[in-house]
Amino acid sequence: MFVDLLADTPRDVPHVYRLLTSGVVPRPIAWVSTRSADGVDNLAPYSFFTVASVQPPVLAVTQVNPPNRRADRPHKDTLSNLQQSGECVVNVASSAQLELMNACAGDYPPDVSEFDAAGIERAPSVHVSVPGVAIAPVRYECRLRQILPVASNPMGGTMMLLDVVAIHVHESVEANGEISLAQHQTLGKMGGDGYSVAKEDAVLARPVLNKPA
Repeated sequence: MFVDLLADTPRDVPHVYRLLTSGVVPRPIAWVSTRSADGVDNLAPYSFFTVASVQPPVLAVTQVNPPNRRADRPHKDTLSNLQQSGECVVNVASSAQLELMNACAGDYPPDVSEFDAAGIERAPSVHVSVPGVAIAPVRYECRLRQILPVASNPMGGTMMLLDVVAIHVHESVEANGEISLAQHQTLGKMGGDGYSVAKEDAVLARPVLNKPA
């Protein structure tokens, strides 16, 4: 199969989406909590997620524009709330939280909190007003650094760059000041409705190349 995205034929957007999300796997999942101006705590998972920088520490979460956006809701609640408050918590779920995290992927109205709808306990934050997920083994308190619109059309993307201001690691997944992958069993997103669990199955040091004399 060869898909020429530079061809002049109409692009099959759903097919391209499936090829991207089934080929770029597994993807870590950012379970992002935000708070609206009305005080409603939103919680939503995003699988377009990675580390953008270490010094300073910055996370990158991309929100794909809904294919059928409503005029009164041009963005998902996460992006709208971030634009208003500039704060969020990126929670990283383990396999034990799969069903709860998936329950937060529904299209709830803005006045409904996914915390309450799914019965998820909140955890207070230190440097931001937004709560985190109490049962998430790892939580990153963040402040909005920058919003980068990639494309405004349906299924286009908007990247949210987030400055990490605090990191919470539960004792159950901490080992010698590090996060134990074996204990954490972090969720990863596969294509379609599939998920994977990250485990430290292989360890291989990078090659050391000899410097020229």
